[in-house]
Amino acid sequence: MTTTSDGTGDLAVGMVGYAFMGAAHSQAWRSAPRFFDLPIRPRMRALAGRDAGRVAAAADRLGWESTETSWKALVARDDIDLVDVCTPGDTHAEIAIAALEAGKHVLCEKPLANTVEEAEAMVRAAEAAAAHGVRSMVGFTYRRVPAIALARQLVSEGRLGTLHHVRAQYLQDWIVDPEAPMSWRLDKSQAGSGALGDIGAHIIDLAQFITGDSIRRVSGRLRTFVEERPLPSEHSGLSGTAGTGTGTVTVDDAATFLAEFDGGAMGVFEATRFANGRKNAIRVEINGSAGSLAFDFEDMNILHFFDGTEDAGTAGFRRILVTEAQHPYVEAWWPPGHLIGYEHGFTHQVVDLVNDIAAGNDPAPSFADGLRVQRVLAAVETSSDTNAWQDIPR
Repeated sequence: MTTTSDGTGDLAVGMVGYAFMGAAHSQAWRSAPRFFDLPIRPRMRALAGRDAGRVAAAADRLGWESTETSWKALVARDDIDLVDVCTPGDTHAEIAIAALEAGKHVLCEKPLANTVEEAEAMVRAAEAAAAHGVRSMVGFTYRRVPAIALARQLVSEGRLGTLHHVRAQYLQDWIVDPEAPMSWRLDKSQAGSGALGDIGAHIIDLAQFITGDSIRRVSGRLRTFVEERPLPSEHSGLSGTAGTGTGTVTVDDAATFLAEFDGGAMGVFEATRFANGRKNAIRVEINGSAGSLAFDFEDMNILHFFDGTEDAGTAGFRRILVTEAQHPYVEAWWPPGHLIGYEHGFTHQVVDLVNDIAAGNDPAPSFADGLRVQRVLAAVETSSDTNAWQDIPR
């Protein structure tokens, strides 16, 4: 068992950020030890945010014991074992590296960083820390959806045969209205990129996770449909943008790209926040020589599987309700047919991370996995700028 700050076997967690992702992570830290038998019990020790009043209110609402108004103060605390980074991408590298160097385990939201160079620095820090038993993980939580985990299992068992096609989409519509206000997610200096990094990173990771294969080259295109947006009436987290007038959108609204995998499969990827009517549609379909599978997060408890070895007269896509006790993660929850939701992926992430820390294992996805995704993101952006295929560096 890992050595913890209080000597009780508890894992004292400090989290930076308390908005959308902070709330999701908080729910996970609360729920994981109540539904899963964990070797170390997470303790929600401290929450950090810049505004003292807001962070105190968030800590009270979300269940944190104490607060800090500086992430540096949080990292410096002797009673913190793990730092959970739920901030905009421009701060990931600084916070995560400082925490690792202070001997704290780190969970960092995706994408890992805003640039390849930042991600490489984070990997170096993670590798150095791992030599001293300090663990790190990047938060690609959709890996922990039971239907996705089952899809990976089917591929790894060879049920699809040789993979030919990978199709992946992440479709949202939350900024399709041109009057939707500016936010930090629309500022490249804070977000790194738009739809490409925010949601495209997820489908890149899912494609590589499910197939067990790496993308080796890409050809992409980025578009921004609305280049000016009204400034919010109140501060939204994007420095200097509150007030009247408009702000310039400096990220992509949509990204599409072709990909080739090391194993020979062809990939088609699309990430957009302008798919009117689509709220959070993560669609993955993989076709192989012996079968196919298909998944859509808007129906997240279902995996569609086609077994090409069955008799042609009765063969067809099989609708699998992934709620049986033998399915990944499901045994800890409800009886078959009682569905789980978005928040459960975050809980499963905590479970896997805590178990790995206790066992002294390197968690997955690692910072190196996050760097692998970051290199694909950078290659897609370069391809869009140069109108040329780009190889992914190893």
